[in-house]
Amino acid sequence: MSAGIPVGLVGVTGYTGMELARLLSGHDAMNLVRVTSRAEAGKKLSDIYPFLMGLELGELTITAPDVEELAKSCKLVFLAVPHKTAMDIGGKLYDKGVKVVDLSADFRLRDPEIYEEWYKVDHTREDLLPKAVYGLPEFYREQIKDASLVANPGCYPTSAIVGLTPALAEKIIDTTDIVIDSKSGTTGAGRKAAVGSLFCEVSDSFKAYGLGSHRHTPEIEQELSVVADEDITVSFNTHLLPINRGILSTIYTKLRAGVSAQDVRAIYEKAYGSEKWIRVLPEGKLPETRWVRGTMFCDVGLVVDSRTGRLIIVSAIDNVCRGASGQAVANANLMLGLAEGHGLNLAPMMP
Repeated sequence: MSAGIPVGLVGVTGYTGMELARLLSGHDAMNLVRVTSRAEAGKKLSDIYPFLMGLELGELTITAPDVEELAKSCKLVFLAVPHKTAMDIGGKLYDKGVKVVDLSADFRLRDPEIYEEWYKVDHTREDLLPKAVYGLPEFYREQIKDASLVANPGCYPTSAIVGLTPALAEKIIDTTDIVIDSKSGTTGAGRKAAVGSLFCEVSDSFKAYGLGSHRHTPEIEQELSVVADEDITVSFNTHLLPINRGILSTIYTKLRAGVSAQDVRAIYEKAYGSEKWIRVLPEGKLPETRWVRGTMFCDVGLVVDSRTGRLIIVSAIDNVCRGASGQAVANANLMLGLAEGHGLNLAPMMP
């Protein structure tokens, strides 16, 4: 394999593992030297992902996950495995001095009791929670650079937190009346075989799910509470779109008296003017999922409804790239001393 910083990937067979393989196949500073899957061990990567045929990475042999081998071979490891599994493998790798980017929820919530309440499992590595850095680069960039363990954000939370942060930071909205109405493509449900994500169940339909009980709720509230410097409770409502990739979040807030549309736009443009991956769209233009497909962009649209006194924020991301694997690569870049955008300067996949 080509020269570069050696990295590993535990859990290559899901959509986030697939996207990491796609992104790392063109990353000239990281060298993916270990990919693991118990079910597919012994096969070449191109055997399970024909899109990698003819590429150097496609010749890599999949192995069963082995912490000792990963620690010996890799400087950093991506964990694209379910919650509970990640804290075990991630904790062992951390103990051996390996940097870890965890794409599960195991290290996102700082309070283990909240984690156990929402995920219904015991947290066995509470000792690492204070050491884990939440991996939203725009807000935790400097901490990520020094981190050995990064908790990669969830896809829905990424869209919601980016959308709401400037308004909360500048205290221009009522913190007791926030409704986040989010829609996701079916890749957000994972790659496992399930009736609810079969083509005939999803195509030509649109449904809500997890109302009042979605596990990303405490993650969103945790990060928004940090921004607002007070406890934030949101109404977070999720829907399944009949598309492969993309999240569109429409966020309804009550604007404080005396705040104009011009004030709102100035606040958002100041907050994100230097962030190349967050695009505050011009007045009159609202985000679409196709404009961010396959990229790290988060597009933000703003509407002040003077009749109802609401600020409506619309944000769009690619749930698999910006909402998972692309963000994981950005975090790894920072942890390894590389430019944050290395290997991620991607134009949207159109049409």
